[in-house]
Amino acid sequence: MNNKTSLELLEEPNGRYVRLDDGRNEWWRVTPSERDSLFRIEHGFDNGPVDIETVVDSENLIAKFRKWQREGFQREGEAVSPEMAPDLGFMPELARLHALAQGARHAAAQAGAHDTSSTGTLKGPFAGTLEGSSASSRQVAIGGVNVAMGPGGPLTPQVNPAYLFPERFDEIIEDIVENRRIMLIGHTGSGKTSLIEQVAARAHYGVIRSNMNGQTTIGDFVGFWTVKGGETVWVDGVLPVAMRTGAWLIIDEIDFAEPAILAVLTAVLETSGRLMLKEKGNEIVAPHPNFRLFATANAVGAMSQFRHLYQGSNLMNEAFLDRWRVYLIDYLSPQEEAQVLMQTLAPAMTMPMAHTLAAIAADCRAAFAREDLASAFSTRRLLDWAQLMVRTGDPERAADPTIYAKVSPADAALIRSVIRQHIAPAQ
Repeated sequence: MNNKTSLELLEEPNGRYVRLDDGRNEWWRVTPSERDSLFRIEHGFDNGPVDIETVVDSENLIAKFRKWQREGFQREGEAVSPEMAPDLGFMPELARLHALAQGARHAAAQAGAHDTSSTGTLKGPFAGTLEGSSASSRQVAIGGVNVAMGPGGPLTPQVNPAYLFPERFDEIIEDIVENRRIMLIGHTGSGKTSLIEQVAARAHYGVIRSNMNGQTTIGDFVGFWTVKGGETVWVDGVLPVAMRTGAWLIIDEIDFAEPAILAVLTAVLETSGRLMLKEKGNEIVAPHPNFRLFATANAVGAMSQFRHLYQGSNLMNEAFLDRWRVYLIDYLSPQEEAQVLMQTLAPAMTMPMAHTLAAIAADCRAAFAREDLASAFSTRRLLDWAQLMVRTGDPERAADPTIYAKVSPADAALIRSVIRQHIAPAQ
């Protein structure tokens, strides 16, 4: 792979592309698709299951080849070129620096727990790691991360006690503590917004959501002048409100936002970025220390191959994306989803039933990824179906209002067949 261009690889694309990762072989496999001019790609680790399976065209496959080359993947059986050979001293040095950083973070957290006047900012080689976070004498453990407690208030979301924080979410929670700008990408219903809301719920921070549904204007977002009681007054939009009050602002479906809104956002994407209200005499809005900025998207970056499933979404240039930490959020694994079902519905749910329902959801999502289904299958939908199923005692009857009525007849027929593969119809 190292001596061939992406176009040359396309001449004979089939095979495995392997990289040694954490002592395991991580691989991508390319095989012919059942449809002409399309290729099936799968991802996994040796001795592990296939965790990604999708179909792409030649243009997307070329983009994949380029990405794999940058990430150090090698076609199985090809010799590794000297420039691709691993630096054996790099990982021990990284481990040493990681230990130093973790020690500094732990010391800062301990100091902040006893000093309410601390700003939470580290000194020395890791200065800025906690910049912008307001320390508190009270902290809450969320996943594997300690988060300073906020002031609470009416905008604080309700805690969902059954919500699951897998270990892979720890990096995102760490970024929240560090006041990074975070964009979560993934399919509809994969839990992007709920992740932020459940962190805020447990840490007692207010959340404001702004949905870029094509009707959200720059005035809604930034503010506007209006007449009230015969007097002209300024009304703040959601962005300055969140910045002034220290709320967490979630911009849902940012890939549908107007260019004018994205232009305004650029000014506040830095941790200490300020907003200038030109319409209000160039007033400057400085961010409250508790202010956090998030975005969600369906068809950005690694999700761009699914843009055709989200009609109306806009391309986002790399300069804009580079101002965010972008995380790909996938659906929960069947094991995790079964655990959520048990925590939500026990004792009216058994583990064998939960695993069966989670397997149905996983099969429907695989069909969605193959584009056999036009609609996604969220955890919310699964829980709604399971709750009504327990009440009615009939999976089909419960599926009518929770699943079938929400999708096309063709999708309903396919989902019904998936369900019946796992659950025998009642006699």
